[in-house]
Amino acid sequence: MRDPFEVQRNVVNADRRAPNELMSPDLMPSGTSNVLGNGDAGFGIPTSDSLIRHQIQRASGPGKSRGDEFNKHLLDPEIMELYYRSRSQEEEILLLRKQVADAFVKELQLLNEKHILERKLSELRMELDEKQDDAISSTVKELTKKKNCLEENLRLANDLKVVEEELHIFTSSLLSLLAEFNIRPPMMNAFTIGSGAKRLYHHMHWKIRSANAGFDDINHLVGNQPSNLTASYGHQPSSSSKSQLSQPFMGSKVNDFPQYNYYPMDMHVEARSNQSRFIRDYDMPLSNNDKPREVGGTSAPNFFEDNTGEASLPGIEGFQIIGEAKPGNTLRACGYPTNGTTLCIFQWVRHLQDGTRQYIEGATVPEYVVTADDVDTLLAVDCTPMDDNGRQGELVRQFANNQNKITCDQDMQQEIEGYISSGKAQFNVLLLMDSSEDWEPTTLTLKRSSYQIKVSRTEAVVVEEKYSPNLYIKVPCGHSTQFVLISFDGANLPFCTDGMSQPYYFENDVRLRDIIVMTMRYFQSKALDGKKKGKI
Repeated sequence: MRDPFEVQRNVVNADRRAPNELMSPDLMPSGTSNVLGNGDAGFGIPTSDSLIRHQIQRASGPGKSRGDEFNKHLLDPEIMELYYRSRSQEEEILLLRKQVADAFVKELQLLNEKHILERKLSELRMELDEKQDDAISSTVKELTKKKNCLEENLRLANDLKVVEEELHIFTSSLLSLLAEFNIRPPMMNAFTIGSGAKRLYHHMHWKIRSANAGFDDINHLVGNQPSNLTASYGHQPSSSSKSQLSQPFMGSKVNDFPQYNYYPMDMHVEARSNQSRFIRDYDMPLSNNDKPREVGGTSAPNFFEDNTGEASLPGIEGFQIIGEAKPGNTLRACGYPTNGTTLCIFQWVRHLQDGTRQYIEGATVPEYVVTADDVDTLLAVDCTPMDDNGRQGELVRQFANNQNKITCDQDMQQEIEGYISSGKAQFNVLLLMDSSEDWEPTTLTLKRSSYQIKVSRTEAVVVEEKYSPNLYIKVPCGHSTQFVLISFDGANLPFCTDGMSQPYYFENDVRLRDIIVMTMRYFQSKALDGKKKGKI
């Protein structure tokens, strides 16, 4: 088999000859008839060269006549046309072969470049995979770190909450202890509370020393004058001596009411017409009874003869409740102190329809805000007056709303009745989610037989269930827009209506809270009654 590149060189050399150059048949290359030199025929018809060769062979012979005849045949225009046509076709074939060879070389170059690019692409993919793995690893590390930080923050928040609760309990207990002895710090900080505790300590220490000194003097006097002192002490003890001897045990009397707060009467009751109205908010001075008595041999009889009659117990006159007893309004208990009353113990009480009494948790101050829990009940306040010696007077009770049941105002009642008649109510409230410390805007939908809680931002349904006896609504005491819904499974759902009323006003937010609570309780009551009767 002949080398194709060798054939190409021959073809190129043949292309360098002049197109009109004639060659003798003996000098014609063998590749004329077999172009590729591998035995394959180039054309199926005889070429112009072969025709000329045959004509020359026929015309070959000695003599000039044959040469002339050859020239005539050679100069035949048809043969020359065929010859030129074949030469042009051969040149075209050579050009095409050259183009094919160039294309083949280019193809090889392109394949080589393709392999190089594929190798580079593979390397880039491997690098990209490595970068992605590194990014995923770093992301996982960051998420793990954030999770640990969140858990640590949650733990610290819980610890802080526990500490704050303990601090609140400690501060409340200490303030209650100081209030029992009529010591009220002007500011709620550590310095003023500590100063008050220090003052109470010195005061009690002085009382103990005074009492011990009094006992020593009494024993001394009894030893010197047994007949007179025994008779006087046994038959008619003075109130002053009783007061002096009962001071160390005053704490036991005051502690009979641990659940109440104590208030100086000049702060929380009205004075008579010739006295100023209560406006002060600072510590009351110690009573004059706390001053040490002068005890001596000659003055001992006067010590037992002071205040021979029993003093009247502390009391309050004109005790009343000021304010309109409607949900959202504030009531105030006030009166006139008598017989040395300086402290009062307050407790607001609900009288239910079944005749039972319900002490309102946290309502131990003269002011009270009426809530939805007070509707359809009798609301009263109990007041126990006390003096500086720890003596308690008779309990005074006063009912709000002229001892009638608490009702809603007309506008609130009409709005609630509108929801009840339509059988559906929808309110925009704020819900405190378990997984977050922020209030989430929520839609509370109340129906006749069920209720639904849906988060407004994500449209996620938090709770959707029918009314049950285990459903409970808790309303805090005081000016608050919050309430807690305890669902069927015992989950606590804190709600808030702050900023949800139109137009926005704090009293309107409190009013909206009470409307939601009363509407939901009405639907719950009707649903439970229907279940009992077999309607639902």
